[in-house]
Amino acid sequence: MTAQTPQSLLSIEHLSKTFPGQVALRDVSLELRPGEVHALVGPNGSGKSTLIKLLASFHQPDPGAEVQWQGRRVDSLGDLDTRQLRFVHQDLGLVAELNAIDNFALVHGYAQRTRLGAIDWRRAAARAEELLTRLGVDDLDVWKPVGQYTPVERASVAIARALDGLKAGEGALVLDEPTASLAPVEVSRLFAIVRRLAAAGTSVLYVSHRLDEIFEIADRVTVLREGRRVATREVSELDQRELASLLVGHEIAELTREVRPLPSAGAEPSIAVQGLSSKLVREMSFEVGQGEIVGLAGLLGSGREEVPYAVAGALTPPAAGTFSVRGKVASELDPRSAQGLGIAFVPADRGAEGSIADFNVAENITLPQLNRFTRSGLIDSRRERAEVQGWIERLDIRPPLGTKPFPLLSGGNQQKAVVAKALALEPALLVLAEPTAGVDIGARRLIYRLVHKAAAGGLGVLVSSSDVEDLISLCDRVIVLRDGREVRQLSGSELTQSSLLHAMEGSQQTTAGVDGGLL
Repeated sequence: MTAQTPQSLLSIEHLSKTFPGQVALRDVSLELRPGEVHALVGPNGSGKSTLIKLLASFHQPDPGAEVQWQGRRVDSLGDLDTRQLRFVHQDLGLVAELNAIDNFALVHGYAQRTRLGAIDWRRAAARAEELLTRLGVDDLDVWKPVGQYTPVERASVAIARALDGLKAGEGALVLDEPTASLAPVEVSRLFAIVRRLAAAGTSVLYVSHRLDEIFEIADRVTVLREGRRVATREVSELDQRELASLLVGHEIAELTREVRPLPSAGAEPSIAVQGLSSKLVREMSFEVGQGEIVGLAGLLGSGREEVPYAVAGALTPPAAGTFSVRGKVASELDPRSAQGLGIAFVPADRGAEGSIADFNVAENITLPQLNRFTRSGLIDSRRERAEVQGWIERLDIRPPLGTKPFPLLSGGNQQKAVVAKALALEPALLVLAEPTAGVDIGARRLIYRLVHKAAAGGLGVLVSSSDVEDLISLCDRVIVLRDGREVRQLSGSELTQSSLLHAMEGSQQTTAGVDGGLL
C-alpha cells in the first residue's frame, strides 16, 4: 500500500464488492482530507450507493480492501470509528409526526433526565437548539413536528442529528443527494451549512447528480463509472463539460435549448384550465397547446408544486376549477377521471407515488392499462412482455429485464420506467413533476430527448420542477408562480437561468445576457 499524506482522514484502496451475478465495485480507491468537501459523482448504477453502504457497514466488501483512518490502518471498513463517520441519507430518516427533539432521541436517546427518571424536556430542547445553532440554524421551533418544516429545515435537523456527539471540526459527514427536493434558495441555505462544517474542519463527502452544485460547493471530485473510479480531480481544474465527459465516458456537446415551432393559434389546446384553486394556488388559468411544453416554476410554497397534482386529480381534497382536454370537460378531478380525460402523470416521488415496490418492472409499466392485455380475465403475458420490451429498448432501461424487481433498479432507470408507464397510456397531456430528480446526466438527457420527441408528435406536456435546467432545457414557455398566483411568463430569448431565478424570487434583474441551461 502506498504511503498516505498526513492530510488523509480516510484512505481506501482496492475496494471491491461483488453481488451474485454482478460486480458493483471493482478496485476503487477514495481519499478524504480533513475539512474538505469531496464530491462523489457517477451515472446511475455506477456504484455510488454501494460505496456509501460499504462505508456505513450495511454491506461488507470483498477481501483485499486496504483502509486507513487518520493515518492508522484498520482491518476493515467495519472497524472504522463510526463515532466520527456520520451519514445523512437521501430520505433523511426522520419521522414526520415527531418534533425535532424526539427525532434526535430516536438515535441518541433522551440523555438528560430528572432525579425521578422523567425526561428533562427543557434540557432536551436546549440540546437540540444547540446542535442546530452549530449549523447556523437558530430560528427553528424544535417543538414543531418536522413534517411541518420546509425541506431544508428537515435536512438541517437530519444533519444536526448525525453530528450529535461529534466535536466541532472532527470526523466526516456523508451527504447523499441532500438537495434532491430543494428549491434554489434552499440549496443556498444548505450550502451555507456545508461550508460552515468544512471551515470548522469536518470533512464532507457530498453525493450529487447536479453538476452545477459540484462547482459551487466541492473542493475535489471523484467520478465512478461502471463500478470503477475513473478520476479524482481538483474541481478548480475542471469545467462542466470536462466533468460531464468523465461521467459519460465520451466528449459531450454543449447543451442548448431546442427552439421548436409553437402550436398554431387556431389549434385546440391539449388542456385548458380555468380557475384552478387549491391549498396554495388561487384562481389560476392557463393552457397547454398540442405539441407545446409548458413549465411551472416557483419557490417552495409558491403553489408550483401543487399544480401538477391538481391537474392529475391527485390532490385531496380535489382542486377546484374546470379542466378541458381536447373537448372533454370535467371539474374536481380524481386520478381515474383525469386518466379518462387523457392525462398521464409522473409524480415527484417515483418510489412512494409512482410505483409499487412489490412489483417488477413490467408489472409497474403495464399496471394502468392491464385491460389491454387481458382476455377472459387472464393476462396475455406474451403481449405484455412485447409491450414492455419495446419501452425498455426505447428508454434504454438497464438491465433490460421486465422481470427485474423495481426497487433493484437505479434511480435513473426507475424514473425511465415511470415515464414509460405514463407514455404507454398514449395520453393527450403528459404531466411531469420533478422529472429528473436524482437521475444522472445520461438519463436526464435521454428523458429530455424523449419528451421533445413526444411533443413533436403533438403531445402536450406540463412540467413542474425545482431544477432550473429542466425548465430551460425542456420548455417552450415557463409560467412563474409566487404566493399562489402567476406573476410572469418567460419564453424565447427571455427564458434564461438568471431571468427565471429573478422572477421566482421576485428580485430585480440587474445583469443582461442569455445564460443557457446547466450541464
